[in-house]
Formats: sequence, structure tokens, C-alpha cells
Amino acid sequence: MTARLQSNPVPDHRAAQQPRDSQSIGTLLRRLVGELATLLRQEFALASAELMQGLRGMLTGAAAAMAGGVVLFAGILVLLSSAVLGLSRVVAPWLAALIVGSAVSIAGVFALSVGVRRLRPQSLKPERAARSLSKDKAVLMRRAP
Repeated sequence: MTARLQSNPVPDHRAAQQPRDSQSIGTLLRRLVGELATLLRQEFALASAELMQGLRGMLTGAAAAMAGGVVLFAGILVLLSSAVLGLSRVVAPWLAALIVGSAVSIAGVFALSVGVRRLRPQSLKPERAARSLSKDKAVLMRRAP
């Protein structure tokens, strides 16, 4: 979905028109610096786009989870009160509330631990940009004298 962003560097028409063999070292260095700057801008734009995409996904998921949690909470409260009332016909009312409260607390701890594990920032790591930068570094290291 994320494509490399194209910047509009000002091309050096004189350097482009000269044959490569006859270009001066200064011209070649200027072109190299310009191309490296463009490459770095594009890599930064890719990393930023990936980060924003990850953040949007996390925010959307968090909002949906919150809305569902509010509605679910109201329904659970009603079900829990009915469970306490029903169990109080068999055991003492205080014991019925203790049993239901303990069971709900155990389920809540489990749900909380699952949610915390999913909120780890690993989804924010710009993996494609990191791979692309590694490839660029490898190419530059091979061409270095």
C-alpha cells in the first residue's frame, strides 16, 4: 500500500548531457550527494508512512474495543447480579457474591493479560523501511573503494 514517495530534486542538466566518462569528479560527487539525499528523504518518508499506518490501525482497534467494552460491561453487570441472586437460593447470599466475584475476577485477569500482550509496540516497527535501508547500505558498501 505504501509506495516510495517521489521528490522533485532539481536535475543538473549539464551533468546529464555529458557522457559519463567526461564528467568531472566534482560533478560526480554533486550527483552522488544529491542522489543520496533523495534516497534518504524517500526512506524517511516510507518509514513515516509505515508508522502512521500502524498507529491508525492501533487507534481504530482501541476505539472499537472501548465501545464494545462499555456495552459488554453493562450486560455483564446484569448477568452477574442474576447469578448472585440465583446462587443465593442454594448458599448464603454473602457466599454467592464471593463465588461469583471470584470467578469474574479470574476471567478479568486473563482478559487483561491477553490485552496487554497485544499492545506491545512491535506493530509500530517500520519493517519494510528497515529492510530497504539495510539493502541500500549493502549496495553502498559494495561500491565503496
